[in-house]
Amino acid sequence: MTTSAVDTRHLAINTIRTLSMDAVQKANSGHPGTPMALAPVAYCLWNEHLNYDPQNPTWPGRDRFVLSCGHASMLLYSILHLAGVKNPDGSPSISIDDIKNFRQFESPCAGHPEHGEASGIETTTGPLGQGIANSVGMAISGKWMDGRYDFTGCNFDVYAICSDGDVMEGVGCEAASLAGHLKLDNLCWIYDDNEITIEGRTELAYSEDVAAKFESMGWATVTVEDANDLDVINAAFEQFKGTTDKPTLIILKSIIGYGAPNKQDTASAHGSPLGEDEIALAKEAYEWAGEKFAVPPGVTELFADNLARRGSAAFAQWQTKWTEFRSSNPEAANDLQSIFDRRLPEGWEAALPVFPADEKGLATRSSSGKVLNAVAKEIEWMIGGSADLAGSNKSLIESEDAGHFSSGDFAGRNFHFGIREHAMASICNGMALSGIRSYAATFAVFTDYMRPAMRLSGLMKQPVLYILTHDSIGLGEDGPTHQPVEHLASCRAIPNLLVMRPADANEVSQCYGAAVSDLARPTAMFLTRQNVPTYNRTELGDASGTRRGAYVLKDTDGVPDVILMGTGSEVEICMQAAAMLEQEKISARVVSVPCFELFEEQSTEYRESVLPSSVSARVAVEAGIEMGWHRLLGADGRFVGMSGFGASAPFEELYEHFGITPEKTCQAARELVAAIHN
Repeated sequence: MTTSAVDTRHLAINTIRTLSMDAVQKANSGHPGTPMALAPVAYCLWNEHLNYDPQNPTWPGRDRFVLSCGHASMLLYSILHLAGVKNPDGSPSISIDDIKNFRQFESPCAGHPEHGEASGIETTTGPLGQGIANSVGMAISGKWMDGRYDFTGCNFDVYAICSDGDVMEGVGCEAASLAGHLKLDNLCWIYDDNEITIEGRTELAYSEDVAAKFESMGWATVTVEDANDLDVINAAFEQFKGTTDKPTLIILKSIIGYGAPNKQDTASAHGSPLGEDEIALAKEAYEWAGEKFAVPPGVTELFADNLARRGSAAFAQWQTKWTEFRSSNPEAANDLQSIFDRRLPEGWEAALPVFPADEKGLATRSSSGKVLNAVAKEIEWMIGGSADLAGSNKSLIESEDAGHFSSGDFAGRNFHFGIREHAMASICNGMALSGIRSYAATFAVFTDYMRPAMRLSGLMKQPVLYILTHDSIGLGEDGPTHQPVEHLASCRAIPNLLVMRPADANEVSQCYGAAVSDLARPTAMFLTRQNVPTYNRTELGDASGTRRGAYVLKDTDGVPDVILMGTGSEVEICMQAAAMLEQEKISARVVSVPCFELFEEQSTEYRESVLPSSVSARVAVEAGIEMGWHRLLGADGRFVGMSGFGASAPFEELYEHFGITPEKTCQAARELVAAIHN
């Protein structure tokens, strides 16, 4: 390599540093220290190793790069700008003007990277640990597509830069444990071991032997003692690419705020601008002569000569391989193309089962298992699993060729996430980001553990399906620790998350239809442990009303005196209460409300037809807390449900004890009707 080429490499690295410093300073907020420290490793990865075509940044065979320590977002934005990554319309993914507007309204250069804002941002990061857990899902997706369809063009590598915070977070450890167990040798984490957190030195709260910990979890580790040693960094990446049967952790010893003489290696370099004087000193240390936001001649050309040329050639080779595969394996290629395009097979909804009326019925978790298998038969890339509760969640795909995903069978469709609910949800996000229709199953109460990842599903518009069983005090004897009472309300508070609680088997089927057909929203489906009757739809409202979020299940002649609303197992309580009120000459309409969000999207006319404003006597019944029901109850409505935690007892006794009964529902209805008539 010539001296000028070496000089240009360092010029490129310093450009990443100076763009990051200048952007944070102009915004008067941000995190300059980590981009300054990690510019060399980011440069080496992108310019000398990453299999990535800037002109085709959504190419399915590309390597993935995840900046898990999303607070260092300027590191990513600088790279995307210098690499010349393009948006689908041909415009720059990140322009110099975007960088100048770092952290400003409508700039794609948000404070933390946001998926969908610009090409090259593979996932939304910032909540520490989420990015590395997503990267495990991405690595799994590559292994699965290669294993299932025998197309090596999908077995890409996944690189993630992570911080002390990422590996401290529980979700990071969960994800690392599973990745090691699965021997994901296409996964490489670069751990920024700078020994600094916001509060000071990491020794305040962190003293683990990280290499030993990861090796015990089945990872290969390699340590780079100097984050500025490009030769050693490149050798570490080569070691990763030569490692089989295990993921790799590169431990990178860095100096936060490198080059800023008064702030480097201190907590003050982490999360605030350096100040103009300190920036000037840092630039002097870099021997930097450029103006603010300068990109010197030769830097973008260096990326074009290396990353772009290498990526363009790799993309062309992939296209040739893909054309040959489509010719020789048309059925498998069609499935893969559907994954790439994020589309569903034509006619898949015809597989949704219709259940016959049955007074005894079955638990909605059981009907969910039947519907899941019917849908999964049509959509082969609908894959997922449970956090050690598959039998209880009814979440196994039972077809003969489904298999179980493992280090010995990357083609398996059933995943065993172990008791790692948080990582399971985050991994499913990573799988969804790769085009897989992923699902995660557990008890509803454990949404407490998954909530950060569920929130990011909604934020990133990823259609992950959360199968949540044992959904209320109907869980019974396991007691209040396992009885979700506030969890429905908690999930309903997450924007862009569909929360569904079907009342019978046919509502379950329709909920799956709505959830799977929605390509831009995740769904949390709450399902019962106990049996519920399957309603006779020749006498009651059609189950297709489920798709509209709420519908009239049982009506009366004329305008009803009272409207009884319920979800899930409590719809039957409303049905029984309506029959009792009828004996008292009080007409009651029963409305099933499987999904608040879908109902609120309906026309004013439809919502008025279900819940006429002229009927203010409304009673809602749900074995959870009241929060959120005011939207449908109005000012005068009553709620029959929980106001505190449950208890340990058979579920029938619990419903009686907490007053979630037809009798209490009737009492609330009578009082409302009487108050209106008086």
